[in-house]
Amino acid sequence: MSAVPTPSHFAPPLQKLLLQVADAVQGVQAGQSLTELLARCPAELRPGTQALTFHVLRHLGAAQAARKLLAPKAPPPKVDSLLLSALALLWPVAEPAYADHTVVDQTVSAARKRAAPSAGFINAVLRRFLREREALVAAAQRDPQGAFNHPPWWIERLKADWPEQWQAILAANNEQPPMSLRAHAGRGSAASYLERLTQAGLGGRLLGELAPQAVVLDKPVPVQQLPGFAQGDVSVQDAAAQLAAPLLLNDRAGLPPLPEAPRLLDACSAPGGKTAHLLELRPKAEVLALDADAQRLARVQDTLSRLQQSATLKAADARDTASWWDGQAFDAILLDAPCSASGIVRRHPDVRWLRRPGDIAQLADIQAGLLDALWPTLKAGGRMVYATCSVFKAEGQAQVDAFLQRCPDAELIPVDGFTGHLLPLAHNEAQPAGASIVDGFFYALLLKKKA
Repeated sequence: MSAVPTPSHFAPPLQKLLLQVADAVQGVQAGQSLTELLARCPAELRPGTQALTFHVLRHLGAAQAARKLLAPKAPPPKVDSLLLSALALLWPVAEPAYADHTVVDQTVSAARKRAAPSAGFINAVLRRFLREREALVAAAQRDPQGAFNHPPWWIERLKADWPEQWQAILAANNEQPPMSLRAHAGRGSAASYLERLTQAGLGGRLLGELAPQAVVLDKPVPVQQLPGFAQGDVSVQDAAAQLAAPLLLNDRAGLPPLPEAPRLLDACSAPGGKTAHLLELRPKAEVLALDADAQRLARVQDTLSRLQQSATLKAADARDTASWWDGQAFDAILLDAPCSASGIVRRHPDVRWLRRPGDIAQLADIQAGLLDALWPTLKAGGRMVYATCSVFKAEGQAQVDAFLQRCPDAELIPVDGFTGHLLPLAHNEAQPAGASIVDGFFYALLLKKKA
């Protein structure tokens, strides 16, 4: 089981944090992004609120199942979110952040400020949970949502896609992710950057062949503690995401070589990590970075500015080529398409609670539209990388298979260790050693055949 950060991380009283956590949980249940909700949190409460909210969302299914056993009629949302947060914090884990009596006492104090008449109800429910915890936990885990902390439809889709690995994927989603870095390719090796980390008192390890620029930290730290971060010597990027740029740019068997200064398109570029990686590997490249969201595109510029790089940025829907394309074909295209984010749930624990069953088909339609719109902008002999941070086959292999049926001039180029579905598992023979630390991703390398 994953542990909650220790109380030393949380200077504010727990009751203050619980009120913020409950607001965040209520917002997620109402369909709001946790990132947006945390941005509204007072700065001094944000670190503790984020850590606790992540823990609560990773145990929300279990807390919901337990609450139904303890109080079959759900209380009002503002009360229920506080109660669920407390139940998640009382759920048995290896290293609880707070003593049981502290959680109960502080939750009741928070309830008196939030909805005073509910304080007695919350106190009674939490104390009963503690008295009967072993039996209630066992009963809650007989409910699939309580056992796996994912919505039932999500569990069923994973069962269908990955009948041998679905439980391991669900378990991985509930773990705290590692913090992975990408050493700037033009300013030194990952090994030399690891030495700088060691000198700064920070531990880490190299990932090696899977992602040669990657360093995985022993424990996460604020980016301000990373040597050379402000100067652009290093970036925070998951190891799986670090596969995109070399897959697109490196010459593989059967692929015509790219020119020294290729014309590249990053079609859905925000927040800019992959755009920057492309420029690190090909500094002379002419890069056009698109994103449909102008605010998110501003983050791409921030990333490039920190790394002292430049690209042409345009806020546009990549499907509407008439609005942004000048008619000059690209040598290579990176399409990191919008998706369910089902492969990065451990980094974004709200995703599983925000998605709805119908979202996958809608996202698959968007992905197909992007593939069809962008393919004509690619040169004959050019290559495209299609990527999603999803473990659902509808957004990965099934999407590419359908595209290949529609486009006879497209050829799939398999690259061992890079292409196909990468699963966030400790032991997966389809991945190189050490791949357990990567997020879930899908990659396809597509060649546009010459006439």
